[in-house]
Amino acid sequence: MDPDAIIGIDLGTTNSEVAIITGSRPEVVPDGQDFILPSCVGLDLDGNIIVGQQARNQFVAAPERTVLSIKRQMGKTSRVSLGDRNYTPQEISAFILKELKQRASNTLGHDVSKAVITVPAYFTDSQRQATREAGQIAGLEVVRIINEPTAAALTYESGQSGEHKILVYDLGGGTFDVSVVAIEDGVVEVLATMGDNELGGNDFDEIIVGLLNDFIESDLGLKDCRSDILLQARLTRAAEQAKIALSEQPYVRIEEDHIGSEGGKDVHLSFELSRATFEEAVDGMLARTMTAVTKALSDARLRPDQLERVLLVGGSTRIPRVASLLRERLGHEPHGEVDPDLCVALGAGVQAGIEMGKDMQAVLVDITPYTFGTRVSGERNGFWSEDIFIPIIRRNSKLPVARTEAFYTFTSAQKMASIDVYQGEHEKASNNVKIANFLFEGLNESEDAFDAGILFSYSLDLDGILHIHALERATGKELRATIDGVMDRLSDDDVASSKARIGSDWDDNVSESEIVDATSDITAPAAPIDDDEEIAAVLKRAEQALALAYGEDRTEMVDLMEDLRNALKQCDEEKVKGLGKALDELLFYLE
Repeated sequence: MDPDAIIGIDLGTTNSEVAIITGSRPEVVPDGQDFILPSCVGLDLDGNIIVGQQARNQFVAAPERTVLSIKRQMGKTSRVSLGDRNYTPQEISAFILKELKQRASNTLGHDVSKAVITVPAYFTDSQRQATREAGQIAGLEVVRIINEPTAAALTYESGQSGEHKILVYDLGGGTFDVSVVAIEDGVVEVLATMGDNELGGNDFDEIIVGLLNDFIESDLGLKDCRSDILLQARLTRAAEQAKIALSEQPYVRIEEDHIGSEGGKDVHLSFELSRATFEEAVDGMLARTMTAVTKALSDARLRPDQLERVLLVGGSTRIPRVASLLRERLGHEPHGEVDPDLCVALGAGVQAGIEMGKDMQAVLVDITPYTFGTRVSGERNGFWSEDIFIPIIRRNSKLPVARTEAFYTFTSAQKMASIDVYQGEHEKASNNVKIANFLFEGLNESEDAFDAGILFSYSLDLDGILHIHALERATGKELRATIDGVMDRLSDDDVASSKARIGSDWDDNVSESEIVDATSDITAPAAPIDDDEEIAAVLKRAEQALALAYGEDRTEMVDLMEDLRNALKQCDEEKVKGLGKALDELLFYLE
């Protein structure tokens, strides 16, 4: 091992990691089976400093002796309390860095003294300097401070030739930023960035805690629950676990015993939280991130179709609604195949290797190249269809992967459900490849079973074996099946054939453009517009948006609208297409 080795560190709000170089690729260093070090520092009962999972576990019982989310304090002059002691934010961060430094030293077999450390792209000079000082306090020479989106881009693109433009959407535990970067022959340039250092997974946890407190007060009768520090710590831990679970399943039950007493009796918490309720509660925060995405693209003077990739970074990007919003907004399938929690640390490792003069290569992972889902009947955008494709496992998902979604029968008297398994990317099920069908029989004919619905799970392993599991929630009745070889099922000819095939039962009154995601309320700029109705719709949107436009944007919009109307009168088809597309792109940045 190289005694002058440089390590790469992601110093995160919620979790931190360290990477070393093996050959020409980085690898994150585990402690046992744990690659992630919780960014928590505490004092145990004997007055000893504890870092990581031990400190995190202690938080529930001793929040006054535990510090979380210190990254949000970096660059501030205030001190934080740890029991009867006071520390600067740099000193608390230094404890975390020392633990990571020790991990790397143990793995390499010698002490390390140099590091590349990542920071959010929007960090101020004082926050960057505080990070550098934390490294120095931990006994590390910080050879480079790099932006987290730069690190994420290096993870995917290191060693690639040519120019690439990438949008990095980084939603972590305590911070959010979105950056547009250009990479050319290994050189990464941040073209634009937007951020919010008060937005992240911790804030989502607080929203769930608020829902729990409301339930405890209204339904369980504990009116003083919010002033109980220990209970709030327990609820915070439970909220985080529930949020994580909801990324893979549509419902989670939060249970905490002995949360208080009422009328001389112990009170226990049992609360079911649905993904739909959670996503509705955080919708405003996620909308703020989409505004930042649009602003970053506008500042970079790029359209979504000029991006090569959209990268997901940070554990909170596992929330399904995040990828859905980006898909709707940008027209790209987001890439999260490199573990969002480890992506930045791996990129820091790539930069460390570059600093050491090594020829670095991009990180490789096993992913699914296809989307797997099922067919449902229902209404979308006011049209009824029996051929809607609902993705469950999306392409580019890191393997192994498991996902669960909730579905419902048409009536409470329904005795069976047909489960069709499809593989492909088209929004019509019949335009994808049907790989299996199962009949889920003996369903409970009751209103309770109807309301509770059926959980439908897909699990895809490294060998390309797809495991199917259907569960009727009200009764526990199950159906299980296994499908071999799904990864190599589609050839190029299969894809061409499936796209060309139109089901005979398809309702001709429902055009292909009308079968779109029901949650989509804003879309990426379209390809050339050549339909009179589309042109009319663009002009109508422009008229409505004029009230919101100002300055050069308003002038440009008025000119485009006037030119477009003249082109329509002259029946200049090519000019209409070009002007319609230009106006649509301008509206993309204003709506």
